[in-house]
Amino acid sequence: MRAQTVWSASLVGRPVLCVGTDLVDVADMRATLTRQPRFRTKAFTEAERAYCEIPEDPAERYAVRFAAKEAVLKALGTGLSGAALTEIEVRRAPEGKPSLLLTGRAAALAQAAGVHSWLISLTHTATRAHALVAGVGAGRPR
Repeated sequence: MRAQTVWSASLVGRPVLCVGTDLVDVADMRATLTRQPRFRTKAFTEAERAYCEIPEDPAERYAVRFAAKEAVLKALGTGLSGAALTEIEVRRAPEGKPSLLLTGRAAALAQAAGVHSWLISLTHTATRAHALVAGVGAGRPR
């Protein structure tokens, strides 16, 4: 059985507890990064910054990660004031698959909501970045 099939099968019957989505304008992110250089350390983890700073223009990569962070906080029902943005890390597997790591208050909010794992989808163009996340519960519905 392929790894994707095993992963998909592990989700069958598990409840989706919350969903969040966000869209970020890449030009706005580029302007923020230029105007506020400290924004990088305020909003993104060291690992995220290392990944985003590789290309000549990192705005697309930063924008899509920011969208994912906002989507998580929307899914948890808190908005941007719910947790520090660095408590939500967008990770990237070697084959490109994104995942989320929550720590601190963000992890506590997810645990209180019953979220056991996250599904995440990211996409971006030169002008827009979009993220969709879904918090999945541990058990199967009865």
